[in-house]
Amino acid sequence: MNLISDDELTNLLVQKNIKNWSETIDFVKCLPYGRNSNRQDLSLMLKENRGTCSSKHAFLRKIATLNHIENVKLIVGMYKMNHLNTPKIGKVLQDHHLDFIPESHCYLMINNERLDVTTRNSDFNNLKKYIIQEIEIEPEQVDIFKVEYHQNFIKHWLINNKIDRNLDEIWNIREKCIKNLQV
Repeated sequence: MNLISDDELTNLLVQKNIKNWSETIDFVKCLPYGRNSNRQDLSLMLKENRGTCSSKHAFLRKIATLNHIENVKLIVGMYKMNHLNTPKIGKVLQDHHLDFIPESHCYLMINNERLDVTTRNSDFNNLKKYIIQEIEIEPEQVDIFKVEYHQNFIKHWLINNKIDRNLDEIWNIREKCIKNLQV
């Protein structure tokens, strides 16, 4: 499926000599993992040469929409982030006496198949059994909505599991985990 749109994001890809959907997926998957300076600006993933699960998959969903590529959904999956599925965070969880933290993770569902391009080694099958809940969102929702959804999920998880911590504590531990992933 060739890229046919004349929008800003598609033009940025074409400037990098990327001409179709398959090349777009491969290119995004190979970008280093890292946060962009502004969650709302999907073009920064290309301009800053890095992205997170949110920015990479939101960008791909947006490109699919702009280029009339059908059956591409942006999914947020809440999963049990632990040392087995995310090895670089094991020490942080161990130091804080946690088996896991509920983490929100973006990926695509294309023709009912899940695709994770967060890193070049990402494989959704590594997370599949840890998924707690999935919802479909739009690319513009990776900013405020996704964060609020995630924080509300953690609040309910703390209450329902009678965990004697608060959202701020868990969120700070989570941030340490995410920092380890960027190294």
